[in-house]
Amino acid sequence: MKMTRHEFLKVVALGGLSTTLATLGEIATLAQHGDVNGKPVDLVALLGGEPGAMFAKGIGALGGIERFVKSGDRVTIKPNMCWDRRPELAVTTNPDLIGAIVRTCKDAGAKEVVVFDNTCGNWRACYGLSGIEEATKKAGGVMAQGNEERFYRETALPKGVVLKSARIHQAILDCDVWFNVPILKNHGGAKMTIAMKNLMGIVWDRREFHQKGLDQCIADIGTLAKPASLNIVDAYRVMKTNGPRGLNESDVELAKALIMSTDPVAVDVASTKFFGQFADMPLENVKYLAMGEKHELGTMNLTNVSQARFKM
Repeated sequence: MKMTRHEFLKVVALGGLSTTLATLGEIATLAQHGDVNGKPVDLVALLGGEPGAMFAKGIGALGGIERFVKSGDRVTIKPNMCWDRRPELAVTTNPDLIGAIVRTCKDAGAKEVVVFDNTCGNWRACYGLSGIEEATKKAGGVMAQGNEERFYRETALPKGVVLKSARIHQAILDCDVWFNVPILKNHGGAKMTIAMKNLMGIVWDRREFHQKGLDQCIADIGTLAKPASLNIVDAYRVMKTNGPRGLNESDVELAKALIMSTDPVAVDVASTKFFGQFADMPLENVKYLAMGEKHELGTMNLTNVSQARFKM
């Protein structure tokens, strides 16, 4: 039976993206809402491709890398490299994605592309075993250490509720533009760790988050006056349980997805809905989402965000 346009748009709601794609078959462009006359959108979801190809398609829909990076810019990329785990365990951001972002920024004329994280484990082991260090250097980027206090500067967060200041890494404070590139995974405390929570890795003292209230602090750090220009959620492999460290590959689902947005709240909502296909995760369980919306960091209502969705 042929679908009406209304039925088609209803079926391709992001929360059921992978099921929809399997049903509809090889359709390159699933739906586009908002600006449809060649103008950039603010959220892109892609499924079924390799990390580099999905990033290239997604950044094009968002207006091209030139929307974010100008010639001569110093660019910082903040992946999740928290633990010394190999990529197959979906603990850290996919190295192929990081390599693609670094190359794209360099091709756009970036003067320097720096990659760093304040890791939970030994930083050398985390950088190396994740594959991100090798991918970064091969693409022309440089790794910066994130595990010494001297690299951090006290920064005011006047809009924070409980977190009024934090020591932020100089790679964030001194760059011209930065990209937030988390992996989509379960988290025992915050329920989900995606774009908003990934900002814990730009801060020196994580203990303060747990002491003052994890969810509110996650929302508060998002009020940083210099937010990420783009949030790029790696959902190539998704850790569906036992996060954030995981136990083994049985915790992982090969999803082959990428979700990108200028809106950190919207991208986390979209990613949580996508995650819901693999494990139950109601939005209300991820408390920092509503707190972030209250801070006016973004919207939880995806109908308010112009979108594009692609099957690779």
